[in-house]
Amino acid sequence: MNRHLLLLTACQGLFLTNNVAFMAINGLVGLALAPQAWMATLPVMAYVVGGALSTGWVARTQRRFGRRISFQIGLAVAFFSALACAAAVLMHAFWLLCLATVVAGIYNANASLYRFAAAELAAPSWREKAVSLVMAGGLIGAVLGPNLASITRNWLAAPFAGAYVALAGVALLSAALMHFIRFPALAATQPGQGGRPLSEIARQPVFIVAALAGALGFGVMNLLMAATPLAMQVCSYPFEDVAWVLEWHVIGMFAPGFFTGHLIRRFGALPVMGVGLLLNVACILIALSGVELHRFLAALFLLGVGWNFLFTGSTTLSLSAYTAQERDRAQGALNFCIFATLAVSSLASGVLVTTQGWQWLNLGSLVPVVLTGAGLLWLARVQRRPSPEAA
Repeated sequence: MNRHLLLLTACQGLFLTNNVAFMAINGLVGLALAPQAWMATLPVMAYVVGGALSTGWVARTQRRFGRRISFQIGLAVAFFSALACAAAVLMHAFWLLCLATVVAGIYNANASLYRFAAAELAAPSWREKAVSLVMAGGLIGAVLGPNLASITRNWLAAPFAGAYVALAGVALLSAALMHFIRFPALAATQPGQGGRPLSEIARQPVFIVAALAGALGFGVMNLLMAATPLAMQVCSYPFEDVAWVLEWHVIGMFAPGFFTGHLIRRFGALPVMGVGLLLNVACILIALSGVELHRFLAALFLLGVGWNFLFTGSTTLSLSAYTAQERDRAQGALNFCIFATLAVSSLASGVLVTTQGWQWLNLGSLVPVVLTGAGLLWLARVQRRPSPEAA
């Protein structure tokens, strides 16, 4: 534990404040401005598409300028894109809103590396706990994000324009905290010591399953979370209830961060990820059983806890798949897989919930859950085989 790790935890909380507020309001603002109802979650999709498109550029800025400066660039993007979102809402310009959220995706891709940077701020024996602790910083976003959206909803003439202005202020606060964090410098790479090509890194079973579980686990979570505000609006719940459900969902996402690292260190990443998968199944079964408020609440809370186990486990798993010299390209590839999956799930959530309904949306989410389970079983089997050296 050190001061830099605690400051990074706070920055993670402010990053999740941005993301949770975006998830809470982008679909609703999109529904109000979109030419067609099925396009409601395009601003949600645009945010993760921007993240996917910028992963390569973010990896290069991390390599060239280092962690802190690259993270500050992402926060500058967060500030200006939030103001552009506010302007789009005030002007009733749907496509400007989509463009602004695409640009905001640069911040999304940038800050998604906080969890990897956490491992570099701690001793090797404390890496799992450091990743888990920074993930737990999302509790700030769990409380602040939905409440900030609710409080600032009517600050300006158009609903939620004030929320985007408030998020610009959140970006400034995070930039101030980031100024005081010092990340360890990456050792200079000598000619011929740049590590393996990405194609070789990505062929490892541990990398494949880490990417699969991280991407599909995040995709299922995003599919259901992005659709929840729309589904609850169809069921005539007020926005205050939507904010309350999302608050407890994000608490479920990040509160386990205080002990997930300990569980992974004791039992291993794969068993913890397996429990996360079972929690996803429980979430879907509860969601299929009815649309009462307490069912939305319980389903989304379990979804959050399941995501934490899957995502923290996959992040920890991936740390064994690459060396320090291979860090930027491997982490960029992992994040690209996540953002590409999020882009598909963000669009699918709006299309499915507005055309097929909440029930079919949940039934469809069982497919990636089954695929993730198959990947975990495959890696467990591979790891049980004796190595050629041992043989």
